[in-house]
Amino acid sequence: MSTSSPSPPGSDAPEQSAAVAALTRHFGFRAFLDGQERAVSAILEGSDTLIVMPTGGGKSLCYQLPAMVLEGITIVVSPLIALMKDQVDGLTAKGVPATFINSALDAREIEQRIERMRRGDYRLVYIAPERFKSARFVQALAPLSVALFAIDEAHCISQWGHDFRPDYLRLKPVLAQLGQPQVAALTATATPEVRDDILVQLGLGVDGRRAPQVLVSGFARGNLTLVVTHVHTAAEKLARISAAVAAVGSGIVYCATRKNVERVAQSLSHADVRCIAYHGGMTDEQRNEAQDAFMRGEIPLAVATNALGMGVDRADVRCVIHHDIPGSVEAYYQEAGRAGRDGEPAWCELLYNYADVRTQEFFVAGANPGREDIAQVYAILQRLCAAGPIEMPITQIAELLGKTRNTMTVGGALHLLEKAGAIQREYAQGSRTHTTHLVTPIQPLDALAIDFARLEAKRSRDDEKLHRMIAYAEHKGCRHGFILTYFGDLAAPTHCATCDYCLAHRQAAARLPTADEQLAVRKALSCIARLDGCYGRGRIAQVLVGSRAKEVLDAGLDQLTTYALLADEGSEYVWELLEALIAAGCIAVSTGKYPTLSLTPLGHEVMHARSAVALTLPAAPAARPARSRDRRVASHAAAPAEDADSAALLQALRAWRRDEAAARGVPAYHIYTDSTLHELARHQPQTNLALLNIRGIGPAKARQFGAATLEIVRNKFFRGEII
Repeated sequence: MSTSSPSPPGSDAPEQSAAVAALTRHFGFRAFLDGQERAVSAILEGSDTLIVMPTGGGKSLCYQLPAMVLEGITIVVSPLIALMKDQVDGLTAKGVPATFINSALDAREIEQRIERMRRGDYRLVYIAPERFKSARFVQALAPLSVALFAIDEAHCISQWGHDFRPDYLRLKPVLAQLGQPQVAALTATATPEVRDDILVQLGLGVDGRRAPQVLVSGFARGNLTLVVTHVHTAAEKLARISAAVAAVGSGIVYCATRKNVERVAQSLSHADVRCIAYHGGMTDEQRNEAQDAFMRGEIPLAVATNALGMGVDRADVRCVIHHDIPGSVEAYYQEAGRAGRDGEPAWCELLYNYADVRTQEFFVAGANPGREDIAQVYAILQRLCAAGPIEMPITQIAELLGKTRNTMTVGGALHLLEKAGAIQREYAQGSRTHTTHLVTPIQPLDALAIDFARLEAKRSRDDEKLHRMIAYAEHKGCRHGFILTYFGDLAAPTHCATCDYCLAHRQAAARLPTADEQLAVRKALSCIARLDGCYGRGRIAQVLVGSRAKEVLDAGLDQLTTYALLADEGSEYVWELLEALIAAGCIAVSTGKYPTLSLTPLGHEVMHARSAVALTLPAAPAARPARSRDRRVASHAAAPAEDADSAALLQALRAWRRDEAAARGVPAYHIYTDSTLHELARHQPQTNLALLNIRGIGPAKARQFGAATLEIVRNKFFRGEII
């Protein structure tokens, strides 16, 4: 396994120069986010890569940008139809030639898109993994020049992961049929064990392939406050959910079952909490309507099973509440990570009742039928099908098995028997129930291609994952540290400022800062003074540590003189320092939906060294390598604070964007993102050249929307005709 570094920033590598040019030309960005440049460089060097990047870290750009530089087509395997369409719509809006192929298309449309792939009309093609079941489909792709084969949500290929999808196992032979193209596998949550299994399942680093680069950007999400609340009744859970939503606004409530989703959503609605319900038992139309209302911000709260998962990229989700315990730490952290994608503080609360564990035990048993379960199902099918094929729902088959009434277990056994060639199943015309045929001659169970040892190992592993999740819920220590240790982070903290345990066990006494600490205090206060009540705790912490997060760069905050002043101290230290300054009365926190920070009179005095105050200071961070100096900006003027005029212009831009999105039938962020609107309002460009300097506006966006944008800035704003 290779861990070699890519070419350093500023090298003369032609691929890197092309990548930077493409970043601005096609995506309108001036700089990469943390981890992106390293990943893009590795791909452009020709390496197979496994990229592990936290939710909201910009994984998609890691393959989208190389697709615009490499010769040939980039195929992207993506498991969700809605996410696929959303990605393609966003790329098309930027002028990037992209399309998708999935079950929503008929055969004729698929043929037409494959023909256009042959003509070179597309640079990116998103394909659902189940399409690779068709040998004819794979044969149609084989003659194409595939520059990159990107696999999104790559943890789905591992049976040791939390979201295994059997269709992903077809990808290794597909790679061989496509001439072994370069591979980029991407995921947000994968333990070291799952990362190793992804490489094995894709055949990377063997049979003549170069050793892959494994690039892990980290799992820490210091802006998430992790809380576990022990509850005893359903009423207690509802009370906690209502309190959290009332306090922070938008959020997601995850439930383990469809029944719980419907019950919780109904109870919240009766309590005048506006919410949508979302689960796999709803029709496609119902799910799409519900998700669109939530994603557009029309409804503040979603109550959902894990069916509302990958592809949720609403930035202002302020809380994620788990009504029931999830089945693994991976599932929990991925779902919790959908909060606070904008870098601002968010609340993540698990409502824990040990009785809920039984539901997850039911799921584990259902997903992992044992030898006895499979033997019983096979025996009953031989009896039922003795006179010919049967049409019978799984629930009825389960009832015939006596003590084995777990319908998920029966469904899993049927799937394995079908995969082993013992039975054939198909939907009867006009029915949702399978017709089941026995394959003759009937083979004994031991002759079937079923790996019982592997099934048992997976069952044991899933049991262990559930036990680790229970251990997290009952942990008496730092919750962030527990999770990072689980994912193999050797530098995991033993104390943080953003979990219930650490907040309740602060032991340090208030004291006067040392000279070095006083300097850190003044730097933090100076940053808050610069931003003057415009931003919250999360964004200010990002500025102080020199974050390359999208929201920081979009807002031009990397141009501040206070940018990266505390980079060497680390994010944990900065979060605790801000907490201490708030507690000491140096910083005021506004009320409302988006709390912002500003200096109090005492804070001004401390910043100017005219006063000293005792603080409960964090421990000094351990020695660490200094960050590269090229990330710091030492002498740039601060970005202007948003005044009343720019706020009015922002409202005019929002109104135009809303109408433009409605006319085109696309989400508003496909026109411009919120951060692009903020930058437009702040910088007020009046020429095409100035417009292209706005982050998020490249040539394609400028051609589509430039004239209308400049019209608003030049005329409606400066004539005082704000709408």
